[in-house]
Amino acid sequence: MRSLRTRVLVSAAFVLTVFVLLTGFALDQAVRDAVITAREERLQAQIYLLMAAGEEEAADLVFPKALAESRLTLPGSGLYAKVLNALGEPVWTSPSAMGSDDPTPLPLPPGRRQLERLEGPLGSDYLVLAFGVTWATGPIPQDYTFVVAEDASAFENEVAEFRRSLAGWLGAMSVLMLAALVAVLRWGLKPLRHVASELAVIETGKQSQIVGRYPKEIGALTDNLNALLAHERARQRRLDNTLGDLAHSLKTPLAVMRGALDDRCTSAHPAELLREQLRRMDHIVEYQLQRARAGHQRVPSLAPPVQILAAAERLVTALRKVHRDKEVSVMVRIAPSLQFRGVEGDLLEMLGNLLENAFKWCRGQIRLTGAAEHSELILAVEDDGPGIAEADVLRLLERGARADESAPGHGIGLAVVREISEAYEGRLELGLSTLGGLSARLRLPG
Repeated sequence: MRSLRTRVLVSAAFVLTVFVLLTGFALDQAVRDAVITAREERLQAQIYLLMAAGEEEAADLVFPKALAESRLTLPGSGLYAKVLNALGEPVWTSPSAMGSDDPTPLPLPPGRRQLERLEGPLGSDYLVLAFGVTWATGPIPQDYTFVVAEDASAFENEVAEFRRSLAGWLGAMSVLMLAALVAVLRWGLKPLRHVASELAVIETGKQSQIVGRYPKEIGALTDNLNALLAHERARQRRLDNTLGDLAHSLKTPLAVMRGALDDRCTSAHPAELLREQLRRMDHIVEYQLQRARAGHQRVPSLAPPVQILAAAERLVTALRKVHRDKEVSVMVRIAPSLQFRGVEGDLLEMLGNLLENAFKWCRGQIRLTGAAEHSELILAVEDDGPGIAEADVLRLLERGARADESAPGHGIGLAVVREISEAYEGRLELGLSTLGGLSARLRLPG
């Protein structure tokens, strides 16, 4: 059974059935014992009436013809009485026993009482109560056994009627309890159905997490599901970002290689240029894989220092080849001793994206400066292009945001720079350049 509701209902129905059967059996036994006790008391009362009516004459007991219990005088009434002597011989038999051969128990010693269920000659059962007494009214005390027998059919009918009534009431109660159990189970499982419906909504994309309020027993489950969903979204976002970053980083080497294979390429050694760009692509792929595995977390203090000027010159040389049809004057003002304490791939990624944007939007002039100020490393890339409006600064730092939708590009370069700089506890600032275009300023811990 794969349904939790079915399993609980079947288990509850089984337990309820066993409980009802055991309850019915216990009640049946209790009522049967109570009825037998009541019958015994009634038969004992008949014996006391007989003892009160009996008189001893000539060493024998005699009883009046008119007895207090009228059924003892009616043949076939179902109530019989006898008096046995010490030898077990009947000294008196009630008129109701005439023509019948009802069972007779053995004589009992004085003071002893015994109730038995005996079978008659015609197959009918009798409840027989025997009581031994010592009769001391005459000169010589005599021992007698008073016996009263009653047809057991009345007892069985009374018990059967109770059983029918008990079965009806217990059956009705079982149905009501089962219906109540179904209602309670439906109410109790409602939070689980709600969770399932919320998960279905999440699958459609209309909802990102479970937002309902649930009992504490289910709260741990929903919290873990939300954590799992958040982790999966973060993992997918990290994967998408890594793929985008990889594609964006490979654009420049691919453009250089495309230019080297172009007939118009002015390079005297295209094979060496291709090998250089292939090495760079290999480094880029390895860098992005490491970055994805690390989850974009950086530990700058453990990385060896990187010479910023050499890295910047390599980037400028490559970008000149990509934008060879555009005359661009690049002014680099970085001291040879200035170093970046971090992963070289991170530095190339940040400077490369900023320089590529500058080459793309400038009219003909770019300025790259670097300095160490107040325990901070400041790298600035400026151009004389159109710049950006102050209202668009925050928007352009998000992935996919672009200043000009008609221009080629994917809008992730500045977002990559921002993410890497924040991993180093730094920041990226955008503003206006004195050249007239955009000023992108990186502030990193020194």
